[in-house]
Amino acid sequence: MEVVTVSPKYQVVIPLSVRQSLGIKPGYKIQVILYENRIELIPLQPIKKMRGFLKGIDTTIERDADRI
Repeated sequence: MEVVTVSPKYQVVIPLSVRQSLGIKPGYKIQVILYENRIELIPLQPIKKMRGFLKGIDTTIERDADRI
């Protein structure tokens, strides 16, 4: 567990070990959620990382004959 300090501008620095394990780079977006009595920071995946995640999925849809 890492401990960080809030600056006078309400900024925090994400520790290097956390940034490396999550692959966070400058410019990445992080979602901030207030959950019960704590703050959760969730890194959003860049759109480029999503490329191809549906590859191989079956997109055929069965339709009723009277609806075609």
